[in-house]
Amino acid sequence: MSPNQTDHIRELQMQIARYGDEQAFSSLFRLLYDRLLRFAVQYVQSHEAGEEIVSDVFVKIWNRRAGLMDVDNLEVYLFVAVKNHSLNYLQQYSSLRITPLDTGLSQLSASADPEKEMEWKEMQVKLDVEINRLPEQCRRIFRLIKEDGFKYKDVAAILNISPRTVETQLFRAIRRLNEAVAPLLPSRPGKIKPPLLVLISLLSSWM
Repeated sequence: MSPNQTDHIRELQMQIARYGDEQAFSSLFRLLYDRLLRFAVQYVQSHEAGEEIVSDVFVKIWNRRAGLMDVDNLEVYLFVAVKNHSLNYLQQYSSLRITPLDTGLSQLSASADPEKEMEWKEMQVKLDVEINRLPEQCRRIFRLIKEDGFKYKDVAAILNISPRTVETQLFRAIRRLNEAVAPLLPSRPGKIKPPLLVLISLLSSWM
């Protein structure tokens, strides 16, 4: 998350809390909705249920908007609220089993070379598959950091775990992804390929 966007969220938060600014609330909704929806779906495995959960969270935020002045980090607060609502949903409908939807991950930057482009697409497909195969907590941590741009301490607050656990789980995620895609990573003739470093660099430019 860029500093500019963080400042923008804080400004919207102030406008909503102090003045009940509906336009600011709509801007906050548009800014965070897609990310919160994707996060909810990781828990409930249903796009429709995720939409209902995120919408319900925003309704409650609006109804309690005066209290937003006491919220230190609204973005983290919203993610925690969505997580809690998702867990409540699972408790209520735990007997339901719904097929996960496509995650819609960002695409890798492709080269103008058709052969290279095909290699990058193959890499993307492989990464998508392997990310979805990560253990549940490991996958959530990875997505929050690499896709949503949260810092370790923010992820720890959202998931109610220690920053050390976040760091350990992220390293495990990267290591597993490295093992899965290492054969597809580019290497230079006569040089040993450092797959883990290449993968970290790839993920940093990808997200």
